[in-house]
Amino acid sequence: MSTHLSPASLRPRSATLDDLPALKECEQGIIAAERPYDHTLKPDPISYYDLGERVRSEDAEVAVIELDGAIIATGYAEKRASKPYIASDNHAFLGFMFVHPDHRGKGLNHILTDYLLDWARMRDLTEIRLTVYSGNDPAIRAYEKAGFNPYITEMRLNLDE
Repeated sequence: MSTHLSPASLRPRSATLDDLPALKECEQGIIAAERPYDHTLKPDPISYYDLGERVRSEDAEVAVIELDGAIIATGYAEKRASKPYIASDNHAFLGFMFVHPDHRGKGLNHILTDYLLDWARMRDLTEIRLTVYSGNDPAIRAYEKAGFNPYITEMRLNLDE
């Protein structure tokens, strides 16, 4: 991968079905990064997302950033129905946020997030949500930098442990 990177010159684009092999590699990068935060994950191979469906969906945007012909960052936004007691009927959910380790700390997550928030705005989705492991401090800091605030803490108990 190229070591010279000018984030200002990099623009996200919509992913295509031709990108699926590279997208699946990025997904495995996410899973590997998240394994330390979640001992409940099944052994590899696992998959979090139906990426092909999201690429094809009118209600989702899968975005990528490329450098020298290689996908180095990914993310998606999708329209989801809100809980019936929430003021907004629908919201945008962000996921599949990945930046190749060689390019972290260079503002690519911010570029992708801005792109996905614009996608949500164009669909009048003003509520944006995402999930992040509570111990994943680097991700939490990145999302807080983008304006996100903690909202709900999901808790778990396994009676077999």
